[in-house]
Amino acid sequence: MKKKLLSVLLTSAMVLSMGMVASAEEVTLTMAEVNPLDTIVGQTDSAFKEKVEELSGGQITIDLQASGVLGSENDVLDSMLGGGGMIDISRISAFALTSYGGEKSSLLSLPYTFVSRDHFWNFATSDLAKEFLDEPSENGFGIRGLCYGEEGFRHFFTAKEIAGMEDLAGMKLRVSNDPIMTGMVEALGASATVVSFGELYSALQTGVVDGAEQPIANYKSNAFPEVAPYLILDGHTLGAIQLVITDEAWDSLTEEQQGWITEAAEYASQHNREISAAAEEEVLNQLKEEGVTVVEVSDLTPWQEAVADVVAENTKGQEELYQQILDMQ
Repeated sequence: MKKKLLSVLLTSAMVLSMGMVASAEEVTLTMAEVNPLDTIVGQTDSAFKEKVEELSGGQITIDLQASGVLGSENDVLDSMLGGGGMIDISRISAFALTSYGGEKSSLLSLPYTFVSRDHFWNFATSDLAKEFLDEPSENGFGIRGLCYGEEGFRHFFTAKEIAGMEDLAGMKLRVSNDPIMTGMVEALGASATVVSFGELYSALQTGVVDGAEQPIANYKSNAFPEVAPYLILDGHTLGAIQLVITDEAWDSLTEEQQGWITEAAEYASQHNREISAAAEEEVLNQLKEEGVTVVEVSDLTPWQEAVADVVAENTKGQEELYQQILDMQ
């Protein structure tokens, strides 16, 4: 009887122990997104989340927090670099990484670098792209890139009527705290005004700024046409994005879990490539139907000439690397 009782107790202890191990293996990773989930980037995030949870059989949960509830991209990056696990993963504009150990990423935001989406994807799927993804971690900043994607070409939109580049002269255009964007805006004759993304709608509404720039899908999803209904399709940059994860979160995963994250990132990147162009075209048609004044730019030469010095200044020391990107078209 005693042996039977001991056996039952041992069995119960083993079951309890196994349950604790299984529970300990479950992982929740918090993911930040500044835009709504119906944008191109939001849909990319959702594809990543769903694939991670599918591949892991629910062992890894991605807690996706969208619409900027965890702060701006710089707020998110500051939190990720600060450690502590508040934010583990984020979708970040590649240029935002410039101040966070990703100096090479600045080349991706230089105006008129990518002539087409195919040109960008030639880069994004190359061996060179891997060097860009790994750079922040290799520089000791504590984050690493998982994959590339894009959110469409970025264009200027304004509260005042605009017909061409010359109309930007004297306008106050919102910029993030980024020297390349500031230089580009000033080279076009406008006044660069730093405003956080979360305050941009009210800044446009109250006249603090006269305009800004965003990809088409983000322009619509954030209701900017309500206060800035003039859109000029200058396509100055293709909005390169990355999914990034903290080294702290990455190192806490098993090799198998890291494999699931990597596979899901590749899936999300491919999903992004498949949906971006069609989603952008659909949104553009909706904007036209809703009364937004859309100005086509037939000749980009004056725009390119205006920002040539900005490109030259920001490629110093990386001229050969930048040329490699240009040659991928």
